Amino acid sequence: MPAEPSIFSKIVAGEIPADIVRDTERLIAFRDIAPQAPVHILVVPKSEAYRDVVELAAGDPSLLAEMVAMGHDIAREHCDGQFRLVFNTGEQAGQTVFHVHAHVMGGGLAEGSLASG
Repeated sequence: MPAEPSIFSKIVAGEIPADIVRDTERLIAFRDIAPQAPVHILVVPKSEAYRDVVELAAGDPSLLAEMVAMGHDIAREHCDGQFRLVFNTGEQAGQTVFHVHAHVMGGGLAEGSLASG
């Protein structure tokens, strides 16, 4: 029996609404529903093939490069190109959705803020 699709797969499928800021053939980017910075946008592959950034880097480095490039483009558009790109890997590191994703955060960060998800 297949696992339940992740919340991100449901957003990709249009089953859950999101504030989408970018949509390409392989990636989607949308605003985090619990932002930890003035700009907090998630960059998510449309494929559920990879649980975390380590799996993605080993399995499809070109997709990882696309995620970084999209993060940079989003940061240029939303926060003058200054940003953090955060990948949480593992439950103890704050990963709560096991569908690889990057947090693009900028626009002035709260001291000590961490990205969860």
